[in-house]
Amino acid sequence: MDARQDTQVRSEGGGRQARGALGRYGETLAARRLTQAGMTVLARNWRCGRTGEIDIVARDGDALVVCEVKTRRAGSFQHPMAAITQAKVSRLRGLAERWLKEHGGAPPGGVRIDLVGVLLPRRGAPVVEHVRGVA
Repeated sequence: MDARQDTQVRSEGGGRQARGALGRYGETLAARRLTQAGMTVLARNWRCGRTGEIDIVARDGDALVVCEVKTRRAGSFQHPMAAITQAKVSRLRGLAERWLKEHGGAPPGGVRIDLVGVLLPRRGAPVVEHVRGVA
């Protein structure tokens, strides 16, 4: 590997680390927002093998909430709320079913999929938007 390739690999790895840190920060802000809204966070970054991950699992009264968190820096190509696709919703539904199987079945209030978008402006406080029941 020449010096140019080594620099490129290190910078790409650093980019993944930076994105991971950005995502973790956004998830922390999202969990705080959900808690302030009266919800109880049950799990963060719940993984189901290779099937995927639920960013936040929470309880809202007698409902289970599967929450997808999208964090973007201001000026990014796409607003965080635009990042939820139908394929992502389908994957979240499947993950919710797996969670229920592992944790005792559906609660009386059913299951809801929420989205929290976190926008980090260059200056000022982060903007955290919570949309209930996107699917």
